[in-house]
Amino acid sequence: MKLFAFGATLLIAFFPLGPCYAWGADGHRLVAELAEAQLTPEVRAEVHRLLAGVPGATLATVSTWADEVRSPTTAPWHYVNPRAGDCSYVRTRDCPDGRCSIEAVSRQFEVLRSSRSDEERVKALKWVVHLVADLHQPLHAGFRSDKGGNLVQLQAFGRGTNLHAVWDSGLLRHRREGFEGLMQRAKASGPARRQSLDAAAWASESCRTVVSPGFYPEKRTVGSEYTQHWDATLLERLGSAGYRLAAVLNSALR
Repeated sequence: MKLFAFGATLLIAFFPLGPCYAWGADGHRLVAELAEAQLTPEVRAEVHRLLAGVPGATLATVSTWADEVRSPTTAPWHYVNPRAGDCSYVRTRDCPDGRCSIEAVSRQFEVLRSSRSDEERVKALKWVVHLVADLHQPLHAGFRSDKGGNLVQLQAFGRGTNLHAVWDSGLLRHRREGFEGLMQRAKASGPARRQSLDAAAWASESCRTVVSPGFYPEKRTVGSEYTQHWDATLLERLGSAGYRLAAVLNSALR
């Protein structure tokens, strides 16, 4: 199975963003729990075996590990960013050294499904769990010019913040339903049918969200109208990330 197909029709460049992390801890945990519920019994058992050496570890608890160990070397692994809003990717031009999320998740998938040591495969598992979620946060495929929304200052939820932070955690934390309710809604909003497991296509989807009318809020203010308008998109991105992470793990560990 060719998990990550890199089509010549895509053109996404990358750059390391600031301290805002994709989805925040709540979003990463939600994606991981959605994925674990969709693993085959055999793959779930292998995940548990691999994580047995990490006290108390689950897919959810390791889902933020990649942010915790972030370094100047690995920071660009978390992002892919378009030039002038062109939601496409050409590897030889835009990620020749492999330092972008599309190439990083492909490399870690290959390690995970290999016969390398359990130590190496556990590390790859942590990367895959994190990076699949990253690729579904729209502003991790946002514009280079505003650093994925980090430079877009605005008012949201009664305080000053930026657009990247709003999508990382603000939209998740300022919801009426609890975590379990949000997880069920996200699960129901995932793909209705089998989809190609193409990391570049996931990033392209995220980018197309960013270039959609109204994504950048008018008057630099995020209020109820904005949150209601983008609620379905938020749930779809989370649900798709959980579905696709499960499919990736089911493929790598079967």
